[in-house]
Amino acid sequence: MLGQKVWLITGTSSGFGRRLTGVALARGDRVIATARTLSKIEHFPQHPNLHLMQLDVNASTREIKARIDRAARVWNGIDVLVNNAGYGLPSLLEEGGASLMFRQFQTNFFGVVNVCNAVLPYMRKRYSQERNGTVVVIGSRSAWKPESRVNNFSVQLKALVTAMFWRAKMINHSLIFLPGFYAASKAAVHTMSESMALELKPFNIRVLLVEPGAFRTEGILGHQWDCSNPIPDYDEQRADGCVNFSKPAGKQPGDPDKAMEIVVDVVKGEGCATGREWPLYLVLGKDAEADIRNKCAKVLKHLDDWNDVVRGVDLV
Repeated sequence: MLGQKVWLITGTSSGFGRRLTGVALARGDRVIATARTLSKIEHFPQHPNLHLMQLDVNASTREIKARIDRAARVWNGIDVLVNNAGYGLPSLLEEGGASLMFRQFQTNFFGVVNVCNAVLPYMRKRYSQERNGTVVVIGSRSAWKPESRVNNFSVQLKALVTAMFWRAKMINHSLIFLPGFYAASKAAVHTMSESMALELKPFNIRVLLVEPGAFRTEGILGHQWDCSNPIPDYDEQRADGCVNFSKPAGKQPGDPDKAMEIVVDVVKGEGCATGREWPLYLVLGKDAEADIRNKCAKVLKHLDDWNDVVRGVDLV
């Protein structure tokens, strides 16, 4: 993709969004950097190709459209949309219930839908065989692996003793915390991105689904475990979740600066993306690769083990 591009990036106050803003500017492009609270990005160094704008992806559809209309007038269009704004609400599914799931989906899913729908008319208007529009969606490997094993020796030892005593499999509910709300929202974003890629292909608008593993970004595990609706049967799981959920913070293996350089490479067809076909999926991190390979192997094994059942339901 040649020439100077106009990027609109949501959620730029920290994490991937802040870093992507800097990388895109350094590579000669223009950036409309947005955040829910403008004061959180007003400290960004002044730059002729940087425009700061308040945008809350939880706002109404009408308000989001009005904000995007304003953004599109800054440099007469938007070439690259990056749906980065999002967060995770840690809780057990039954305890958090539908209200917590609605909150999670409002930001991570419906926010993406509303921003995309507001930007796409401008991309369709500009498209041609020479000029591409690009929609980037920051997903997660959690869409592939919604369960995470707790690295806690005392908990593992307890589970081992329990398993030996009962001659059971070494699976104990205290070994696992489930980021189910976050994973569900990212799984929804994943499938929506696949559908959107097909619908937008005739307009020369490309979709890039970024699926990162664990990256060392600030605040990613900052939310407290929701304990507002404790159910006694889950006391042990909840306690483990509260203690262990934020432990990986500051120890994640992924370098977010390297990740965002790669995203810009792919969007612009430069660097590591030179000469390669457009990827719908951009998996980042060895941990993400391992999780996705394991999930694919698990599903394929199910198809093999249950092949007669899978194929035995057609009308004769």
